[in-house]
Order: sequence, then structure tokens, then C-alpha cells
Amino acid sequence: MATAPPVPAPRSSSPSRPAKAVVVIAPLLLTTALGLWGIRRQNTLWGDESVTYQIAQRDLSQIWLTAQHVDLVHALYYAVMHEVFELFGAGLLTLRLPSVLAMSVAASGVGLLGLRLAGTRAGLLAGLAFSLLPQVQKYAQEGRSYAVVCALVTWATYALVVSVPQRTRRSVSQRTRQRRWWAAYGCMMSLACLFHEFAVLALLAHGVTLVVSRVPRPVLRAWSLAAAVVVAGLLPLAVMSAGQSAQVSWIEGPVRPRYLLIVVVVGVACAFAPRRARGPVRLPYLAVPILVLPGLLLLIVSLVKPLFVDRYVLYSNVGVALLLGAWLDHVLSLRKSSVTAWIAAVAVLAALAQPSLSLRTPQSRSNDATAIGAAVRKQGHPGDGLLYLAGRHRILTAANPGDTRLLTDLALAQDPVSSNTLMGVELPAQEIAARMLEFDRIVAVRAAGADSSANPQEEAKRSTLRLHFREDRTTHVNGARVTVYVRDHGPSPKTGHASAGGRRAGGGVRCLRVLRGVPTRAEALARAEAPARSAATTRDVRRHCRWLRLSTTTPHRSSR
Repeated sequence: MATAPPVPAPRSSSPSRPAKAVVVIAPLLLTTALGLWGIRRQNTLWGDESVTYQIAQRDLSQIWLTAQHVDLVHALYYAVMHEVFELFGAGLLTLRLPSVLAMSVAASGVGLLGLRLAGTRAGLLAGLAFSLLPQVQKYAQEGRSYAVVCALVTWATYALVVSVPQRTRRSVSQRTRQRRWWAAYGCMMSLACLFHEFAVLALLAHGVTLVVSRVPRPVLRAWSLAAAVVVAGLLPLAVMSAGQSAQVSWIEGPVRPRYLLIVVVVGVACAFAPRRARGPVRLPYLAVPILVLPGLLLLIVSLVKPLFVDRYVLYSNVGVALLLGAWLDHVLSLRKSSVTAWIAAVAVLAALAQPSLSLRTPQSRSNDATAIGAAVRKQGHPGDGLLYLAGRHRILTAANPGDTRLLTDLALAQDPVSSNTLMGVELPAQEIAARMLEFDRIVAVRAAGADSSANPQEEAKRSTLRLHFREDRTTHVNGARVTVYVRDHGPSPKTGHASAGGRRAGGGVRCLRVLRGVPTRAEALARAEAPARSAATTRDVRRHCRWLRLSTTTPHRSSR
């Protein structure tokens, strides 16, 4: 009697453990390798990294007190980096390695998302594509919070996808597991928002994904509860940081929107590629909102108040990476197009080679704090005066105090650490002008693109340089120029030309001392060493102080 052939067991649609391991490990290793390649950038820092480097070395109590004045949105990141510095010591590698590791973890999360939504090969290609994106490579090597935010948003997105049930009926263990994923989603999104407020825009993208995917109402209720918890936790930070909105006053328009526009066009084009549906959430429904919505919302808000900076929505790269991975998977599945696909892949890698190389040079950032400090050290002589135009750019040379140790900061009344600020507290305008006249050489630091501030201190600096000094030489470095001014001992300015920096009555404490004949410490030392020079300097200071005081009664026409 013939027996029927055995029925083959149905194939499991879930990927094997080795396949899942490859999808996780391969993007992680590639991102780590790219992050470590040229991580020191020729031992240079850029301005924002310099701020991290300085504040993270303060005590936790000092970090909190500083956050009351400035950078509250980055306070949690500074506290974390403080602990990292305590464990491993402060240095360039210690500053940037957390970002490398965070971006590597994000790449693994992208791979797992692609695997769950489109299959093993799509997941692997998505993770590798994410690693190669120029913006990902750039911020993987910066000592700022953006890579950490990207990693948290990526894994929160994975928790969201896993939380959506595959079937309507679920066992008790499945419901318990999904509650844990919802809790993990809420925790990771809350942390991401505490590291940077604009991570909340990803929350809106997730809500759109669930609505478009037509998930069951219990899922929407669970997401709404998690979102409410995230927003409630963020609200105090948002209210407190609103008082520090002057920090983003430098944003006069969208900063580097071109990259986002390019990846949005590429991603939306890839979204039309046919693909197999896997699970209740489809890949385009997840990838397109997180790619498009955060940046689009920031651009719309920027019509009223400019706020768009490309790094604020760095996590949008997750969306384009998923779409690229799924599109490449579709192209490779077409046997006729396999050769064309490989040729296209090689061409893309060749095109990415030049940006990858340039990102690892000091010129790839908007400024180079290391070069600025070195130029000040080279141009200045021991005992010279040091002036920052404007004072907030004092942070550009603060990372290495040895660069300015032999110079006298003419405007500084209280240093940044003791004042719990980024740039310190400056003297009144009249006293700055009087101190400037005590020096024959002044090294001035101007940041590139710095606006001409209208506050009295900055106007006093500029007017005193213009009327009593002449430019000797200027050194241009990435992001700034360092100018040496020497004293012009010509005739004093006429009182009819008023200085905007001296409009306040009183003339300053030092001016009163000079007018009453009480010498300053610098004058006493100068008199002991060179009486003739001291007398000339004292006469000039007296004339300038009288000029500053008279300017309070002289009509002044605003330049606005």
C-alpha cells in the first residue's frame, strides 16, 4: 500500500538568529569603524564641542547653576559627559567616543527596523546605508548630544513597531510583553526629549504612522498615554528653556536645509518601490513621516521664528536609510537588474568618498577653536591686552587656557567658572575703555560672521580701538580672525565725537580714580619703570575718561 509523501513543514517567516545577528552587528561595526577613522580631526575642536569640553569638567552643582543662565537644553548631556570625564579623563577621544558608540547603536536599530518591516536583506542594507550617510558620519564624531538623541529615537521607533500586535487575539504573556515595550518606548522618548527638546517632533511622526497604518484603538490609546507622559516630562524643561531663547538668536534663517531637502526627495522616490508587506506597520508608513515631518514642522515654525538647524532633526536619517534599504532590496531581487544595481552601488560609494574624507578635516566645521587659540598665542606677547569682539566668543579660546595665559583679558570682570556662565561677566563700558588705554598692544578676536552687537560694552571696545589704536596685522583662521592693534599716540579725539559705549553718566570707577589723580596698579607700575611713558598714558586716560563722560550730554544719532 502506497503511503502519501510527508507534507513539508511550513516555512517560518521569522528570520534565523544568525541572520538577525548579521543585521545587528554589520551596521554596528561599519559605523564604529567610520566613527573611529579620523576621529581626532588633527586635534581640533569646533566651538560647540569646546563648550561641552569646558562645562563637562565643572562640578555637577556648577553645571546645574550654569544651566540656569544658559544651555539648559543640554544640561543632561553635560552631566553625562561629566561622569564620562570622571571615569576616563577629559580629552578629544573621551569627548567624541560616546557619539561614535551612540551612532553605532542607532545603526543596529535601523537594521532591526528594516528586518522587521521588509526582511533580512532590506534590514542589512538599511543599516549599512545609514552608516554611510554624510550627516551620520559627521555627527558621529562630534562631542554633542545629537548622536545620542538619534540612537534613542531609533530604538524608541523599534519599540513602537514591536508594540503593535500582529494578531487581534493575544495571550496574557504577549500582552505583558507589549506593555513592557510601551514602557520602554515612553522611557526612551522621554530621555531623547530631555537630551534635546526637538526630539518631541519624532513623537508626532510616530502618531501619524499609527493613524495611517490603521492600528486598533487599544494601540492608539497606549501610544496616547505614552505620548502624554513624554510631553508632561518635557513641559517643565520647555518652559524654563524658553527664557533662554536668546541663545538661538544667531539663527537668521534655515541653517543647511539643502541636505534635508535632498534626502527627502530621494527617500520619497524610493518609497514608491514595490515591496512585500510584513506586519501591521508598513515600512513607507513609518519611514516617510519620520523623514519628512520633523524637518517640515521646523521649517514652518521658522517662518515666524527661525529655528531650523539640520542637526536638530538628525534622526530623520533613519527614515531615508529604511527607504534606501528597501529600494536596494527590491532592485537586487530583479535578476535582470543585478549588474546595474552593483554598478550603481559602486558609483554611490565613489560619490561618498570625497564627503567622507572632507568631514574628517578641520575645515569641515564652521570654526576651529584650536586654531583660534593657537593664533592668539602666536600673535600675542606676554603682557598684551586681549579683547573679544564680541564677548560671547570668549568660549573659542577657553578650551586651552595656556593659549591666553600670558595675556590680560581687558573686559573680563568675573571668569566663566566662578560666574556659572559660558563667557564670564564683563566690566562696564567705561571701565573697559579705560583699561584698553593702559596697553600699547591689544590682541582682538573676532568670530567670522559675528553680528555687530549694540550693547554698550561692545560699542566701547570698537570705538576705543578705532580712535586710539591702529591695526598692525591680522591672521585669518577657520571661523575667526585675530588682529593685533598697537597704540596710536596721536592727538586725542575731540569731545564732539561721542562714543556710544560711554553714554552712561558717571564715567566708571577707574575713570574717577584717574580724574582724581589716584593711580591704578598698572599706572603705578608703569611710573616706577618709565616715568615719561606713565605721564603720557595718564594724560590719555584722563582725556578719554573726560570724553566718555562728556558723551553722555552730546547728542548721538542712532545708527539704526
